Amino acid sequence: MSAISQVLADPAYHDYLAVLKGARNGLVYGVKVRFPHALIMAILFGRGDWKTRLRTIFRATKQHALNLAKFVSLYKALLLVQKKINGGKERNADTFIAGLLGGYLVFGDRNAVNEQIVLYVCSRVVASLIPRAGSPYAMTSTAGAPVRPAPPDPRYFSVFAAVCWGAVMWLFNERGETIQPGMFNSMTYLYRDSEHWNNLRTLLWHNK
Repeated sequence: MSAISQVLADPAYHDYLAVLKGARNGLVYGVKVRFPHALIMAILFGRGDWKTRLRTIFRATKQHALNLAKFVSLYKALLLVQKKINGGKERNADTFIAGLLGGYLVFGDRNAVNEQIVLYVCSRVVASLIPRAGSPYAMTSTAGAPVRPAPPDPRYFSVFAAVCWGAVMWLFNERGETIQPGMFNSMTYLYRDSEHWNNLRTLLWHNK
């Protein structure tokens, strides 16, 4: 076995290599998620020539990918530091502390990409408060035990969906300035632009 293979297989280096692998996975996932989104937004709502739009796509993709890479590696590194401080023991609060510090340092700077990511995470946190449906796959979440996500209880989800859509449509109409810009553009395209056309071309083919 080569020296590199020995290092990769050595449990003593596992946590350190996991930080590196986390950065790699964050980078790849960020590209996969942001590029198609940025491309579609550039096609639907982009302004300027395609050279300008391509630069916008590249900047958004780069920022999303690098931020995820930084957050994952920083999060894992902070977990490792806390584990070392506590004599090799992991505490329940370690993940919250690592996420708190990582989120502040990486996503604390307010810009369009960070805002979208934070709002996405926030929506998942809020949605997790919906009571879960009974599921044969659901298990009590304990350290080291596999957990299968249980879907929301359909009755509560119906109420949650109704409240979300009622609230966002009211906000769009009455307090549109409070809505995240990407969502505002999408809603304008869907609900306001569809009220106007000049001819068959702008009715069926082009938005304007």
